[in-house]
Order: sequence, then structure tokens, then C-alpha cells
Amino acid sequence: MNDLAGAIWRKSSRSNDQGLCVEVADNLVGALGVVGVRDSKDLDGPTLAVSPPGWSAFVGALRDGQLRP
Repeated sequence: MNDLAGAIWRKSSRSNDQGLCVEVADNLVGALGVVGVRDSKDLDGPTLAVSPPGWSAFVGALRDGQLRP
């Protein structure tokens, strides 16, 4: 498991008031080689550590309409 203690979290620009909120920490790519992802409503809850290529593929699929929130 990766230690995400140094994460600098930012809320997604697509977050809304309907409970679909995520935060991303992309400052960890250089040090740990991961992108952190968490639920912005549960800051002490679980986090995901995703590879940068995996994160890019996920965001691309969302932008292309292949996935729906």
C-alpha cells in the first residue's frame, strides 16, 4: 500500500452538489508514481492509488463519453 500522506488534494472541477465528488492528488507522480483519488465527502476514508497511465485512460474515457458518472 502506498503512503499518500504527502498528497495535495484538489477537488474535481466536475464535482457537484449531488454527492458525485472526488478529489485528486497528482503531485505524487514524481515521488511515488501514482495519482491519488478519494471521496471529498469522506476525507478520512479510503483512497485509491492509480498509475498515471491508468488515470489518463480513465479521464479520457470519461471525456469521450465511454463512461458515465
